Amino acid sequence: MKFVVVGCGRVGAELSYHLFSRGHQVVVVDINKEAFNRLHPDFRGRTLEGEGLAEGVLERAGIQEADGLAAVTNSDTLNAVVAHAARTLYNVPNVVARNYDPNLRTVIEAFGLQTVGSTYWGAQRVEELLMNPSQRMVYSAGNGEVEVYEVQIPDEWDGRTVGELLGPLDQCYPVALSRAGRSSLPEAGMKLQTGDMLDVSSTFEGIGALTARLSKQAEA
Repeated sequence: MKFVVVGCGRVGAELSYHLFSRGHQVVVVDINKEAFNRLHPDFRGRTLEGEGLAEGVLERAGIQEADGLAAVTNSDTLNAVVAHAARTLYNVPNVVARNYDPNLRTVIEAFGLQTVGSTYWGAQRVEELLMNPSQRMVYSAGNGEVEVYEVQIPDEWDGRTVGELLGPLDQCYPVALSRAGRSSLPEAGMKLQTGDMLDVSSTFEGIGALTARLSKQAEA
C-alpha cells in the first residue's frame, strides 16, 4: 500500500518506519529537511521537503495514488486542513489527523476526520493506571472514550453470574470470558469462577464502577 506521512517529528518518523518495515511504500513530507534525520537508518522510503499545503507538494508526494495519509505535524490547524484536503480534494480513503491541544479536538472532529489525541489519550491512560492498577487495558477505541479491559474474577465473586456482576452497571458490557485457556462469549446466566479473566468493553466511568463492585464482598 502507499502512504503519505505529513510531519517528520518523533511520531511521524516512527510511523513512517513502521509502515516501511511492513512492506508499504511511504513518502514523508516535512518543511524542515533536518527533520528527516529522525528517520530510522534503515528507512528506504521517499522524503520530500516542503510545506504540506504548499502548491504541488502533496501531488509530488503521490497523494493521487495514496491509500492513506497521516497528518502528524505539531500544528493542529495544519493537520486538520491537510487531512481535510486529502479526503475531500484527493479522495484518499484513509485519513488520520493528530491532535495535540484537547481544546481544539472538536474543531478537527467537525471536519469528520479520524483523530488521535495523544495528550487526551495519554492523560486518561495515566489516570487509569493510577486509579485502577489491577485492571489491564487491552484495546482502546477512538481516543480512549471506550476501551476493553481484562478483569480477573476474585474469590468473592466465585459462583455468581455475569449478569449479577455487570447488570447494574450502565457503561460496562461483557466481551469474552477466558477459563483454563479457552475463551467463550459470556451470557448473563454464566457462572463465574475464581481466576476467570473477563474482558469488558467500558468507558472510564464504567470500569471505575466495576472495580468498586468487584472489591465488595458478595452478598449472602
